[in-house]
Amino acid sequence: MYIVIVGDGKVGIELTEQLSKEGHDVVVIDRDPQVVEEVVNAFDVKGLCGNGATYGAQEEAGVGGADLLIAATSADEVNILCCLVARKLGAKRTIARVRNPEYLGQLPFMQEDLQLSMVVNPEFEAAREIARVLRFPSAAQIESFGKGRVDLVEVRIPAGSPLCEARVSELSAGKRKVLICAVQRGEEVFIPSGAFVLQAGDRIHLTASAPDMADFFKTKGLQKARVKGVMIIGGGKIGQYLAQMLTSSGMEVKIIESDEDRCRELAEQVPKAAVIWGDGTEQELLDEEGLDRMDALVALTGIDEENIIISMYANLKKTPKVITKINRNSFAGILGSLGLDTVISPKSISADRIVSYTRALQNSTGSAVKTLYKLVDGKVEALEFEAGEDDGAVIGRPLRELRLRSNLLIACIIRRNKLIYPTGEDRIEKGDRVVVVTANKYLSDLREILQ
Repeated sequence: MYIVIVGDGKVGIELTEQLSKEGHDVVVIDRDPQVVEEVVNAFDVKGLCGNGATYGAQEEAGVGGADLLIAATSADEVNILCCLVARKLGAKRTIARVRNPEYLGQLPFMQEDLQLSMVVNPEFEAAREIARVLRFPSAAQIESFGKGRVDLVEVRIPAGSPLCEARVSELSAGKRKVLICAVQRGEEVFIPSGAFVLQAGDRIHLTASAPDMADFFKTKGLQKARVKGVMIIGGGKIGQYLAQMLTSSGMEVKIIESDEDRCRELAEQVPKAAVIWGDGTEQELLDEEGLDRMDALVALTGIDEENIIISMYANLKKTPKVITKINRNSFAGILGSLGLDTVISPKSISADRIVSYTRALQNSTGSAVKTLYKLVDGKVEALEFEAGEDDGAVIGRPLRELRLRSNLLIACIIRRNKLIYPTGEDRIEKGDRVVVVTANKYLSDLREILQ
């Protein structure tokens, strides 16, 4: 597809990298000539220096013939204007990044009346993912499929756990159905067979029904106490969204923010939260505000290094749940070794949503991608397909008869709100939602699960 990206900040660069690797014809528009030069040199894309909201710049970039324009500048209003100009020029579809909390309630109106194909709010998506983890603190990460009916949960196996030296096939003994979909061991990644033996330190991704998941965590000694009190360091947009979500669910929230004016705004926007003006990187302040009595700490400052140091101190203070926000993916690989298991990247969350959408566009007649998550530092993908009319090669046949690709697992089938954790005798039917976990990248069609 021919895709134009306006604005090459954090989200724009992440999208440029992912979409160019997936083989799309990408053009980047940005005001900064140095940014344009760097992105053209780094990736197989074209670049244009200019104001992406203007008719002239978009016309020069060929937006009239574009399959998709993505507006990801730092200004919401500019992004909306970019999309309006693009639709006027003839672009088939447009996506706008809209971040301002004041616009949150207007997003459905914007999408429909302004003819936006998608509206993405990285900060809101990040806050929602953090809130989901805090409601189930035993997990390092939680990815949701089938409109929330199925969760894919990541957890690290601690030393001395009953899971150490256990075979994957042993975990679904009796009526409980727990499926291990992927295992990260050091730098290696496995889509495990039933004979795979787990070890201490493994990071496992598993799926199960909610009761079976809860029973699994309880019996294997992985369950953590429910989170009641949360300390948030950094009162930016993510902090505001998160505090609103958590206080509405009854949690006690304390926000530490270094900007005095922003503290006043937060006190008005989140009246149920305690807002503290101070430097969240200061050990004395964290101690004074009762870090050792908190069930969770979420580090959300704008500087990765600060978030990492704050999180490490919270670990030292034995805070039960620690969540770290990062902007640079280069840090992601080392954080696990520092004991920081739950890491959130807003730009990656948004990029995954948009990449999922582009893969769905590539396959308008078959089984479109409904949901996509990148796991294990991008080495594994978890995708949700809807089986369509053109998927006869996989529909109606027992799964044991299908010649599946290597390093691929059918994790779950959702059929008319019923969850099926498949055996070799189960079949995929038209209309099913099929969750696939694979180390084979760039799948865009359910039929591509076959060799």
